[in-house]
Amino acid sequence: MAWQAKLEARKDRTLKEVLKRRADRFGDKNWIVTRERAYTYREADRETNRLGRGIAKLGIAKGETVLLMLPDTIDYVYAWCALAKLGAIEVPVNNHAKGTVFAHMVNDSLAATMIVDRQYLDRIEFVFAELTGLKRIVLYSKDASGNEPGLPPALEGRFEQVRFENLFDPSDAPLEGGPAYNDVMGIMYTSGTTGPSKGSMNCHAHAYEYAVTAVELLEMEPDDIYYAPLPIFHIAGQWAVVYACMIVGCTAVLTGTFSLTEFWNDVRRFKATISFLLGAMANFLYRQAPAANDADNTMDRMIVVPLLPEIEDFKSRFGVRVSTTYGGTEQNCPMRSSFTLANNRTCGRLLEDRYEVRIVDENDEEVPPGVPGEVCVRTKNPWDMTLGYWNHPDWTVRAWRNFWYHTGDMLMRDEQGNYYFVDRTKDAIRRRGENISSMEVEQEIVKHPCVLECAVVPVASEHTEQDVMAVVVTREGRTLDPVDLIRFIEPRMAYFMVPRYIDVIDALPKTPTGKIQKFPLRERGITPTTWDREKAGIKLKR
Repeated sequence: MAWQAKLEARKDRTLKEVLKRRADRFGDKNWIVTRERAYTYREADRETNRLGRGIAKLGIAKGETVLLMLPDTIDYVYAWCALAKLGAIEVPVNNHAKGTVFAHMVNDSLAATMIVDRQYLDRIEFVFAELTGLKRIVLYSKDASGNEPGLPPALEGRFEQVRFENLFDPSDAPLEGGPAYNDVMGIMYTSGTTGPSKGSMNCHAHAYEYAVTAVELLEMEPDDIYYAPLPIFHIAGQWAVVYACMIVGCTAVLTGTFSLTEFWNDVRRFKATISFLLGAMANFLYRQAPAANDADNTMDRMIVVPLLPEIEDFKSRFGVRVSTTYGGTEQNCPMRSSFTLANNRTCGRLLEDRYEVRIVDENDEEVPPGVPGEVCVRTKNPWDMTLGYWNHPDWTVRAWRNFWYHTGDMLMRDEQGNYYFVDRTKDAIRRRGENISSMEVEQEIVKHPCVLECAVVPVASEHTEQDVMAVVVTREGRTLDPVDLIRFIEPRMAYFMVPRYIDVIDALPKTPTGKIQKFPLRERGITPTTWDREKAGIKLKR
Protein backbone atom coordinates (compact mmCIF):
# COMPACT_ATOMS: atom_id res chain seq x y z
CA MET A 1 0.00 0.00 0.00
CA ALA A 2 1.23 3.49 -0.85
CA TRP A 3 0.99 4.85 2.68
CA GLN A 4 3.52 2.35 4.04
CA ALA A 5 6.46 4.17 2.51
CA LYS A 6 5.37 7.36 4.25
CA LEU A 7 5.26 6.20 7.86
CA GLU A 8 7.35 8.32 10.19
CA ALA A 9 10.52 7.01 11.76
CA ARG A 10 9.81 6.05 15.38
CA LYS A 11 11.33 9.19 16.89
CA ASP A 12 9.27 11.40 14.58
CA ARG A 13 5.96 9.88 15.70
CA THR A 14 4.64 12.88 17.57
CA LEU A 15 1.38 14.48 16.51
CA LYS A 16 3.18 17.80 16.07
CA GLU A 17 5.57 16.35 13.50
CA VAL A 18 2.91 14.27 11.73
CA LEU A 19 0.50 17.19 11.26
CA LYS A 20 3.30 19.49 10.06
CA ARG A 21 4.44 16.95 7.46
CA ARG A 22 0.87 16.35 6.22
CA ALA A 23 0.18 20.09 6.03
CA ASP A 24 3.35 20.51 3.97
CA ARG A 25 2.43 17.63 1.68
CA PHE A 26 -1.36 17.87 1.35
CA GLY A 27 -1.88 21.60 1.97
CA ASP A 28 -5.39 22.52 0.91
CA LYS A 29 -6.72 18.98 0.87
CA ASN A 30 -9.60 18.39 3.30
CA TRP A 31 -8.66 16.64 6.53
CA ILE A 32 -11.94 17.15 8.44
CA VAL A 33 -15.42 17.55 6.95
CA THR A 34 -18.51 18.40 9.02
CA ARG A 35 -22.09 19.06 8.02
CA GLU A 36 -21.27 22.76 7.86
CA ARG A 37 -17.88 23.00 6.13
CA ALA A 38 -14.49 21.45 5.42
CA TYR A 39 -11.13 22.08 7.09
CA THR A 40 -7.84 21.55 5.27
CA TYR A 41 -4.58 20.14 6.56
CA ARG A 42 -2.88 23.54 6.22
CA GLU A 43 -5.69 25.33 8.03
CA ALA A 44 -5.68 22.80 10.86
CA ASP A 45 -1.93 23.12 11.33
CA ARG A 46 -2.17 26.91 11.35
CA GLU A 47 -5.16 27.13 13.73
CA THR A 48 -3.72 24.63 16.19
CA ASN A 49 -0.54 26.72 16.31
CA ARG A 50 -2.67 29.75 17.22
CA LEU A 51 -4.63 27.82 19.83
CA GLY A 52 -1.47 26.28 21.25
CA ARG A 53 0.05 29.73 21.72
CA GLY A 54 -3.08 30.90 23.53
CA ILE A 55 -3.09 27.88 25.82
CA ALA A 56 0.60 28.44 26.59
CA LYS A 57 -0.18 32.04 27.61
CA LEU A 58 -2.43 30.63 30.34
CA GLY A 59 0.71 29.17 31.86
CA ILE A 60 0.01 25.61 30.72
CA ALA A 61 3.33 23.95 30.01
CA LYS A 62 4.70 20.65 28.77
CA GLY A 63 3.62 17.75 30.98
CA GLU A 64 0.63 19.56 32.49
CA THR A 65 -2.78 17.84 32.35
CA VAL A 66 -5.81 19.55 30.78
CA LEU A 67 -9.34 18.13 30.85
CA LEU A 68 -11.41 18.24 27.65
CA MET A 69 -15.19 17.81 27.74
CA LEU A 70 -16.47 18.92 24.35
CA PRO A 71 -18.88 17.76 21.65
CA ASP A 72 -17.56 16.28 18.41
CA THR A 73 -16.61 19.50 16.66
CA ILE A 74 -13.57 20.77 14.79
CA ASP A 75 -12.65 22.67 17.95
CA TYR A 76 -12.29 19.42 19.88
CA VAL A 77 -9.81 18.27 17.24
CA TYR A 78 -8.01 21.61 17.43
CA ALA A 79 -7.82 21.52 21.24
CA TRP A 80 -6.45 17.96 21.26
CA CYS A 81 -3.85 18.80 18.60
CA ALA A 82 -2.84 22.09 20.25
CA LEU A 83 -2.22 20.35 23.57
CA ALA A 84 -0.26 17.61 21.82
CA LYS A 85 1.92 20.17 20.02
CA LEU A 86 2.74 21.87 23.32
CA GLY A 87 3.54 18.57 24.99
CA ALA A 88 0.69 19.12 27.44
CA ILE A 89 -1.39 16.07 28.36
CA GLU A 90 -4.95 15.75 27.12
CA VAL A 91 -7.42 14.16 29.54
CA PRO A 92 -10.60 13.45 27.53
CA VAL A 93 -13.74 13.19 29.65
CA ASN A 94 -16.61 10.99 28.53
CA ASN A 95 -19.44 13.42 27.77
CA HIS A 96 -21.84 11.21 29.69
CA ALA A 97 -19.77 11.10 32.90
CA LYS A 98 -21.56 12.34 36.01
CA GLY A 99 -21.44 12.33 39.78
CA THR A 100 -18.81 10.41 41.69
CA VAL A 101 -17.17 8.95 38.57
CA PHE A 102 -16.86 12.44 37.03
CA ALA A 103 -15.44 13.94 40.22
CA HIS A 104 -12.92 11.13 40.55
CA MET A 105 -11.60 11.69 37.02
CA VAL A 106 -11.30 15.46 37.52
CA ASN A 107 -9.47 15.10 40.84
CA ASP A 108 -7.31 12.12 39.91
CA SER A 109 -6.08 13.84 36.73
CA LEU A 110 -4.54 16.64 38.85
CA ALA A 111 -5.68 19.06 36.14
CA ALA A 112 -6.13 22.71 37.10
CA THR A 113 -7.78 23.59 33.77
CA MET A 114 -10.86 22.16 32.06
CA ILE A 115 -12.03 23.10 28.57
CA VAL A 116 -15.75 22.36 28.74
CA ASP A 117 -18.86 22.93 26.69
CA ARG A 118 -21.64 24.91 28.37
CA GLN A 119 -24.05 21.96 28.16
CA TYR A 120 -21.88 19.98 30.60
CA LEU A 121 -21.57 22.62 33.32
CA ASP A 122 -24.29 20.89 35.32
CA ARG A 123 -21.85 18.01 35.89
CA ILE A 124 -19.47 20.43 37.61
CA GLU A 125 -22.30 22.06 39.59
CA PHE A 126 -23.41 18.68 40.93
CA VAL A 127 -20.01 17.87 42.47
CA PHE A 128 -18.14 21.20 42.71
CA ALA A 129 -17.75 20.87 46.50
CA GLU A 130 -15.81 17.63 45.94
CA LEU A 131 -13.37 19.04 43.37
CA THR A 132 -9.93 19.58 44.85
CA GLY A 133 -7.62 20.76 42.07
CA LEU A 134 -9.72 22.37 39.35
CA LYS A 135 -9.09 26.13 39.25
CA ARG A 136 -9.84 27.31 35.72
CA ILE A 137 -12.76 26.69 33.34
CA VAL A 138 -12.34 27.47 29.65
CA LEU A 139 -15.92 27.90 28.53
CA TYR A 140 -16.93 26.70 25.07
CA SER A 141 -20.11 27.62 23.11
CA LYS A 142 -22.93 30.03 23.65
CA ASP A 143 -26.15 29.33 25.50
CA ALA A 144 -29.37 28.25 23.78
CA SER A 145 -30.34 31.86 22.97
CA GLY A 146 -26.98 32.69 21.41
CA ASN A 147 -25.79 34.79 24.35
CA GLU A 148 -22.37 34.50 25.92
CA PRO A 149 -22.97 34.58 29.67
CA GLY A 150 -20.36 33.49 32.17
CA LEU A 151 -20.55 30.62 34.61
CA PRO A 152 -23.84 29.84 36.40
CA PRO A 153 -24.30 31.40 39.87
CA ALA A 154 -23.31 28.22 41.75
CA LEU A 155 -19.87 28.29 40.08
CA GLU A 156 -19.38 32.05 39.81
CA GLY A 157 -16.31 33.20 41.69
CA ARG A 158 -15.11 29.67 42.40
CA PHE A 159 -13.14 29.26 39.17
CA GLU A 160 -11.15 31.49 36.85
CA GLN A 161 -13.15 31.95 33.62
CA VAL A 162 -11.75 32.04 30.10
CA ARG A 163 -13.64 31.92 26.82
CA PHE A 164 -12.40 29.33 24.34
CA GLU A 165 -12.63 31.60 21.30
CA ASN A 166 -10.37 34.14 23.02
CA LEU A 167 -7.51 31.64 23.24
CA PHE A 168 -6.58 31.83 19.56
CA ASP A 169 -3.39 33.90 19.30
CA PRO A 170 -2.88 36.30 16.37
CA SER A 171 0.33 34.47 15.43
CA ASP A 172 0.12 31.14 13.63
CA ALA A 173 3.87 30.59 13.56
CA PRO A 174 4.98 27.06 14.45
CA LEU A 175 5.25 26.34 18.17
CA GLU A 176 8.71 26.07 19.63
CA GLY A 177 9.86 22.95 21.45
CA GLY A 178 7.27 20.26 21.98
CA PRO A 179 7.07 16.61 22.97
CA ALA A 180 9.26 13.60 22.36
CA TYR A 181 7.74 10.46 20.88
CA ASN A 182 7.82 8.74 24.28
CA ASP A 183 6.26 11.62 26.24
CA VAL A 184 2.72 11.16 27.57
CA MET A 185 0.19 12.46 25.05
CA GLY A 186 -3.05 11.54 26.81
CA ILE A 187 -4.43 10.09 30.00
CA MET A 188 -7.31 7.87 28.96
CA TYR A 189 -9.57 6.80 31.82
CA THR A 190 -10.66 3.20 31.58
CA SER A 191 -13.34 1.68 33.74
CA GLY A 192 -12.19 0.34 37.08
CA THR A 193 -13.22 -3.15 38.13
CA THR A 194 -12.16 -3.57 41.74
CA GLY A 195 -11.63 0.15 42.22
CA PRO A 196 -12.16 3.58 40.63
CA SER A 197 -11.56 4.32 36.96
CA LYS A 198 -7.87 4.25 36.04
CA GLY A 199 -5.98 6.77 33.93
CA SER A 200 -3.84 4.98 31.35
CA MET A 201 -0.78 7.03 30.38
CA ASN A 202 -0.40 6.72 26.62
CA CYS A 203 2.52 8.34 24.82
CA HIS A 204 2.77 9.74 21.29
CA ALA A 205 4.27 6.53 19.88
CA HIS A 206 1.41 4.53 21.41
CA ALA A 207 -1.21 6.77 19.81
CA TYR A 208 0.54 6.54 16.46
CA GLU A 209 0.64 2.73 16.61
CA TYR A 210 -3.05 2.59 17.56
CA ALA A 211 -3.92 4.78 14.57
CA VAL A 212 -1.79 2.66 12.25
CA THR A 213 -3.87 -0.35 13.33
CA ALA A 214 -6.89 1.25 11.66
CA VAL A 215 -4.81 2.20 8.65
CA GLU A 216 -3.78 -1.43 8.19
CA LEU A 217 -7.17 -2.95 8.96
CA LEU A 218 -8.87 -0.70 6.40
CA GLU A 219 -6.00 -0.61 3.88
CA MET A 220 -6.45 3.16 3.86
CA GLU A 221 -5.28 5.33 0.99
CA PRO A 222 -5.18 9.14 0.57
CA ASP A 223 -8.33 9.21 -1.56
CA ASP A 224 -10.46 7.50 1.12
CA ILE A 225 -13.27 9.27 2.98
CA TYR A 226 -13.59 7.89 6.50
CA TYR A 227 -17.01 8.12 8.18
CA ALA A 228 -17.30 6.50 11.60
CA PRO A 229 -19.64 8.19 14.12
CA LEU A 230 -17.50 7.37 17.16
CA PRO A 231 -17.03 10.05 19.85
CA ILE A 232 -13.70 11.87 19.88
CA PHE A 233 -13.36 11.41 23.63
CA HIS A 234 -12.79 7.69 22.89
CA ILE A 235 -9.47 6.58 21.48
CA ALA A 236 -11.31 4.76 18.67
CA GLY A 237 -12.85 8.02 17.44
CA GLN A 238 -9.81 10.16 18.13
CA TRP A 239 -6.97 7.87 17.09
CA ALA A 240 -8.46 5.10 14.91
CA VAL A 241 -10.44 7.64 12.85
CA VAL A 242 -9.15 11.23 12.99
CA TYR A 243 -5.47 10.46 13.61
CA ALA A 244 -5.48 7.56 11.14
CA CYS A 245 -6.71 9.94 8.46
CA MET A 246 -3.91 12.37 9.31
CA ILE A 247 -1.28 9.63 8.96
CA VAL A 248 -2.55 8.61 5.53
CA GLY A 249 -3.59 12.06 4.29
CA CYS A 250 -7.25 11.24 3.69
CA THR A 251 -10.49 12.85 4.91
CA ALA A 252 -12.43 12.24 8.15
CA VAL A 253 -16.14 13.03 8.45
CA LEU A 254 -17.45 14.37 11.78
CA THR A 255 -21.22 14.27 12.25
CA GLY A 256 -21.58 13.57 15.96
CA THR A 257 -23.63 10.77 17.46
CA PHE A 258 -24.42 7.58 15.55
CA SER A 259 -27.88 7.70 13.96
CA LEU A 260 -29.52 4.47 12.87
CA THR A 261 -31.82 6.27 10.45
CA GLU A 262 -29.18 8.58 8.97
CA PHE A 263 -26.07 6.40 8.79
CA TRP A 264 -26.44 5.22 5.21
CA ASN A 265 -27.80 8.61 4.10
CA ASP A 266 -24.62 10.20 5.47
CA VAL A 267 -22.47 7.56 3.78
CA ARG A 268 -24.04 8.50 0.45
CA ARG A 269 -24.00 12.25 1.16
CA PHE A 270 -20.28 12.35 2.01
CA LYS A 271 -19.36 9.57 -0.45
CA ALA A 272 -17.69 7.71 2.40
CA THR A 273 -15.57 4.70 1.47
CA ILE A 274 -14.43 3.34 4.87
CA SER A 275 -15.87 3.07 8.39
CA PHE A 276 -15.40 1.70 11.91
CA LEU A 277 -18.51 0.31 13.64
CA LEU A 278 -18.97 -1.11 17.09
CA GLY A 279 -20.71 -4.47 16.99
CA ALA A 280 -23.90 -2.97 18.41
CA MET A 281 -23.98 -0.35 15.63
CA ALA A 282 -23.58 -3.01 12.95
CA ASN A 283 -26.25 -5.10 14.64
CA PHE A 284 -28.71 -2.16 14.70
CA LEU A 285 -28.13 -1.54 10.99
CA TYR A 286 -28.54 -5.24 10.19
CA ARG A 287 -31.80 -5.50 12.17
CA GLN A 288 -33.40 -2.77 10.09
CA ALA A 289 -35.87 -4.03 7.47
CA PRO A 290 -33.98 -4.75 4.22
CA ALA A 291 -34.31 -2.13 1.50
CA ALA A 292 -33.79 -2.46 -2.23
CA ASN A 293 -30.97 0.10 -2.17
CA ASP A 294 -29.02 -1.34 0.79
CA ALA A 295 -25.99 -2.08 -1.37
CA ASP A 296 -26.35 1.16 -3.33
CA ASN A 297 -23.74 3.10 -1.39
CA THR A 298 -20.12 4.19 -1.65
CA MET A 299 -18.91 2.22 1.38
CA ASP A 300 -16.23 -0.34 0.54
CA ARG A 301 -14.43 -1.38 3.75
CA MET A 302 -15.29 -1.53 7.45
CA ILE A 303 -13.85 -2.47 10.81
CA VAL A 304 -16.52 -4.14 12.97
CA VAL A 305 -15.71 -4.90 16.64
CA PRO A 306 -16.91 -7.36 17.79
CA LEU A 307 -18.27 -9.26 14.81
CA LEU A 308 -21.96 -10.03 14.77
CA PRO A 309 -22.95 -13.66 14.04
CA GLU A 310 -24.57 -12.65 10.73
CA ILE A 311 -21.48 -10.81 9.50
CA GLU A 312 -21.38 -12.61 6.13
CA ASP A 313 -25.00 -11.62 5.46
CA PHE A 314 -24.17 -8.09 6.59
CA LYS A 315 -21.28 -7.91 4.12
CA SER A 316 -23.39 -9.21 1.26
CA ARG A 317 -26.42 -7.06 2.01
CA PHE A 318 -24.53 -3.75 2.23
CA GLY A 319 -21.82 -4.57 -0.28
CA VAL A 320 -18.86 -4.09 2.07
CA ARG A 321 -15.72 -5.88 3.13
CA VAL A 322 -15.12 -6.31 6.87
CA SER A 323 -12.08 -6.79 9.09
CA THR A 324 -11.89 -6.93 12.88
CA THR A 325 -9.47 -6.66 15.79
CA TYR A 326 -8.97 -7.09 19.52
CA GLY A 327 -7.41 -4.38 21.62
CA GLY A 328 -7.74 -1.92 24.44
CA THR A 329 -6.61 1.42 25.76
CA GLU A 330 -3.61 -0.02 27.57
CA GLN A 331 -2.48 -2.90 25.35
CA ASN A 332 -3.13 -1.36 21.94
CA CYS A 333 -4.27 -3.90 19.28
CA PRO A 334 -2.18 -7.09 19.26
CA MET A 335 -4.61 -9.11 17.10
CA ARG A 336 -6.30 -8.29 13.84
CA SER A 337 -7.84 -9.96 10.82
CA SER A 338 -7.70 -9.39 7.11
CA PHE A 339 -10.84 -8.88 5.03
CA THR A 340 -10.96 -12.67 4.69
CA LEU A 341 -12.43 -13.53 8.07
CA ALA A 342 -11.62 -16.94 9.50
CA ASN A 343 -15.19 -17.18 10.84
CA ASN A 344 -17.89 -15.01 12.42
CA ARG A 345 -16.45 -15.14 15.95
CA THR A 346 -12.76 -14.40 15.60
CA CYS A 347 -11.02 -11.24 16.76
CA GLY A 348 -8.04 -11.92 14.52
CA ARG A 349 -4.55 -13.36 14.64
CA LEU A 350 -1.49 -12.21 16.56
CA LEU A 351 0.80 -9.58 15.03
CA GLU A 352 3.92 -11.61 15.80
CA ASP A 353 6.38 -8.96 14.63
CA ARG A 354 5.07 -6.41 17.15
CA TYR A 355 3.48 -8.23 20.10
CA GLU A 356 3.88 -11.18 22.40
CA VAL A 357 0.74 -12.77 23.88
CA ARG A 358 0.14 -15.48 26.45
CA ILE A 359 -3.24 -16.89 27.53
CA VAL A 360 -2.91 -17.94 31.15
CA ASP A 361 -4.78 -19.41 34.11
CA GLU A 362 -5.14 -17.84 37.57
CA ASN A 363 -1.51 -18.76 38.35
CA ASP A 364 -0.17 -17.19 35.16
CA GLU A 365 0.54 -20.62 33.69
CA GLU A 366 -0.09 -20.75 29.94
CA VAL A 367 -3.13 -22.78 28.85
CA PRO A 368 -3.30 -24.87 25.66
CA PRO A 369 -5.32 -24.01 22.54
CA GLY A 370 -9.05 -24.39 23.04
CA VAL A 371 -8.91 -23.42 26.73
CA PRO A 372 -10.00 -19.90 27.74
CA GLY A 373 -7.74 -17.81 29.94
CA GLU A 374 -6.67 -14.26 30.66
CA VAL A 375 -4.75 -12.67 27.81
CA CYS A 376 -1.43 -11.09 28.78
CA VAL A 377 0.45 -8.81 26.39
CA ARG A 378 3.93 -7.35 25.80
CA THR A 379 5.23 -5.32 22.87
CA LYS A 380 8.39 -6.00 20.87
CA ASN A 381 8.81 -2.31 20.05
CA PRO A 382 9.27 0.23 22.87
CA TRP A 383 6.56 2.72 23.85
CA ASP A 384 3.69 1.02 21.96
CA MET A 385 1.74 0.20 25.14
CA THR A 386 0.60 2.09 28.21
CA LEU A 387 3.29 3.65 30.37
CA GLY A 388 1.23 2.70 33.40
CA TYR A 389 -1.55 4.24 35.46
CA TRP A 390 -1.42 7.95 36.18
CA ASN A 391 -0.94 8.82 39.82
CA HIS A 392 -1.15 5.14 40.88
CA PRO A 393 2.13 3.22 40.51
CA ASP A 394 0.69 0.46 42.72
CA TRP A 395 -1.98 -0.25 40.10
CA THR A 396 0.72 -0.39 37.44
CA VAL A 397 2.70 -2.96 39.41
CA ARG A 398 -0.37 -5.17 39.88
CA ALA A 399 -1.31 -4.97 36.20
CA TRP A 400 2.24 -5.96 35.15
CA ARG A 401 2.48 -9.08 37.31
CA ASN A 402 5.31 -11.40 36.21
CA PHE A 403 6.39 -8.78 33.64
CA TRP A 404 3.29 -9.22 31.48
CA TYR A 405 0.44 -6.75 31.18
CA HIS A 406 -2.72 -8.49 32.43
CA THR A 407 -5.64 -7.22 30.37
CA GLY A 408 -8.52 -8.62 32.43
CA ASP A 409 -9.93 -10.10 29.21
CA MET A 410 -10.55 -13.81 28.73
CA LEU A 411 -9.62 -15.06 25.27
CA MET A 412 -9.13 -18.43 23.61
CA ARG A 413 -6.82 -19.47 20.79
CA ASP A 414 -7.54 -22.30 18.35
CA GLU A 415 -5.02 -24.66 16.77
CA GLN A 416 -4.86 -22.49 13.64
CA GLY A 417 -3.83 -19.36 15.56
CA ASN A 418 -7.17 -17.56 15.49
CA TYR A 419 -8.14 -15.74 18.70
CA TYR A 420 -11.61 -15.40 20.22
CA PHE A 421 -12.90 -13.03 22.89
CA VAL A 422 -14.72 -15.00 25.61
CA ASP A 423 -15.51 -12.67 28.53
CA ARG A 424 -14.11 -10.27 31.10
CA THR A 425 -12.22 -11.91 33.94
CA LYS A 426 -13.04 -9.05 36.29
CA ASP A 427 -16.24 -7.33 37.34
CA ALA A 428 -16.51 -5.07 34.33
CA ILE A 429 -19.37 -4.94 31.85
CA ARG A 430 -19.09 -4.13 28.15
CA ARG A 431 -22.15 -2.31 26.80
CA ARG A 432 -22.21 -0.93 23.25
CA GLY A 433 -18.53 -0.10 23.22
CA GLU A 434 -18.41 1.26 26.78
CA ASN A 435 -16.57 -0.46 29.64
CA ILE A 436 -18.65 -0.14 32.81
CA SER A 437 -17.32 -0.69 36.31
CA SER A 438 -19.83 -2.71 38.31
CA MET A 439 -18.32 -1.19 41.46
CA GLU A 440 -19.02 2.37 40.28
CA VAL A 441 -22.66 1.52 39.54
CA GLU A 442 -23.05 -0.26 42.87
CA GLN A 443 -21.68 2.64 44.90
CA GLU A 444 -24.40 4.94 43.52
CA ILE A 445 -27.26 2.43 43.92
CA VAL A 446 -26.53 1.85 47.60
CA LYS A 447 -27.00 5.57 48.26
CA HIS A 448 -30.75 5.08 47.70
CA PRO A 449 -32.50 5.09 51.10
CA CYS A 450 -34.33 1.80 50.40
CA VAL A 451 -31.24 -0.18 49.34
CA LEU A 452 -29.26 -2.24 51.84
CA GLU A 453 -26.79 -3.76 49.38
CA CYS A 454 -26.56 -4.71 45.73
CA ALA A 455 -24.51 -6.52 43.14
CA VAL A 456 -24.24 -5.40 39.53
CA VAL A 457 -23.59 -8.08 36.91
CA PRO A 458 -23.64 -8.37 33.11
CA VAL A 459 -26.33 -10.21 31.17
CA ALA A 460 -26.17 -11.04 27.50
CA SER A 461 -27.69 -8.41 25.20
CA GLU A 462 -29.62 -9.04 22.02
CA HIS A 463 -27.60 -6.18 20.49
CA THR A 464 -24.23 -7.95 21.08
CA GLU A 465 -22.04 -7.48 24.15
CA GLN A 466 -23.91 -7.01 27.44
CA ASP A 467 -26.59 -5.15 29.41
CA VAL A 468 -26.39 -4.06 33.04
CA MET A 469 -28.37 -5.85 35.75
CA ALA A 470 -28.63 -4.78 39.40
CA VAL A 471 -29.57 -7.38 42.00
CA VAL A 472 -30.77 -5.51 45.08
CA VAL A 473 -31.53 -6.27 48.72
CA THR A 474 -33.76 -3.70 50.41
CA ARG A 475 -33.55 -2.39 53.96
CA GLU A 476 -35.85 -4.01 56.48
CA GLY A 477 -39.40 -2.73 56.13
CA ARG A 478 -38.69 -0.89 52.87
CA THR A 479 -40.16 -1.51 49.40
CA LEU A 480 -38.19 -0.47 46.34
CA ASP A 481 -39.87 1.00 43.26
CA PRO A 482 -37.57 0.27 40.28
CA VAL A 483 -38.62 3.48 38.52
CA ASP A 484 -37.76 5.50 41.62
CA LEU A 485 -34.34 3.85 41.75
CA ILE A 486 -33.70 4.65 38.09
CA ARG A 487 -34.64 8.31 38.56
CA PHE A 488 -32.47 8.46 41.70
CA ILE A 489 -29.30 7.20 40.01
CA GLU A 490 -29.86 8.76 36.57
CA PRO A 491 -28.25 12.15 37.43
CA ARG A 492 -25.40 10.37 39.21
CA MET A 493 -23.95 8.37 36.32
CA ALA A 494 -23.62 8.20 32.56
CA TYR A 495 -26.77 6.97 30.85
CA PHE A 496 -25.06 3.82 29.56
CA MET A 497 -24.24 2.79 33.14
CA VAL A 498 -27.87 2.90 34.32
CA PRO A 499 -29.10 -0.71 34.75
CA ARG A 500 -31.60 -2.06 32.27
CA TYR A 501 -32.61 -4.87 34.62
CA ILE A 502 -33.39 -4.72 38.35
CA ASP A 503 -34.11 -7.76 40.51
CA VAL A 504 -35.01 -7.47 44.20
CA ILE A 505 -34.09 -10.55 46.25
CA ASP A 506 -33.97 -11.44 49.95
CA ALA A 507 -30.20 -11.97 50.24
CA LEU A 508 -27.10 -11.93 48.04
CA PRO A 509 -24.98 -15.08 47.81
CA LYS A 510 -21.75 -14.69 49.84
CA THR A 511 -18.54 -16.49 50.67
CA PRO A 512 -17.84 -17.74 54.23
CA THR A 513 -15.89 -14.51 54.78
CA GLY A 514 -18.86 -12.36 53.76
CA LYS A 515 -17.81 -11.33 50.23
CA ILE A 516 -20.56 -11.13 47.62
CA GLN A 517 -20.39 -13.96 45.08
CA LYS A 518 -21.30 -12.64 41.66
CA PHE A 519 -20.82 -15.87 39.76
CA PRO A 520 -24.16 -17.38 40.92
CA LEU A 521 -25.92 -14.14 39.99
CA ARG A 522 -24.39 -14.15 36.51
CA GLU A 523 -25.42 -17.77 36.09
CA ARG A 524 -28.92 -16.98 37.42
CA GLY A 525 -29.38 -14.16 34.92
CA ILE A 526 -32.84 -12.81 34.14
CA THR A 527 -35.66 -14.38 36.15
CA PRO A 528 -39.47 -14.05 36.15
CA THR A 529 -39.13 -11.42 38.91
CA THR A 530 -36.66 -9.26 36.96
CA TRP A 531 -37.86 -5.77 36.06
CA ASP A 532 -36.87 -4.57 32.55
CA ARG A 533 -36.52 -0.80 32.12
CA GLU A 534 -36.90 -0.95 28.35
CA LYS A 535 -40.05 -3.07 28.48
CA ALA A 536 -41.43 -0.68 31.10
CA GLY A 537 -40.94 2.17 28.63
CA ILE A 538 -38.68 4.22 30.90
CA LYS A 539 -36.60 6.65 28.84
CA LEU A 540 -33.27 8.03 30.05
CA LYS A 541 -32.01 11.56 29.63
CA ARG A 542 -28.67 11.82 27.84
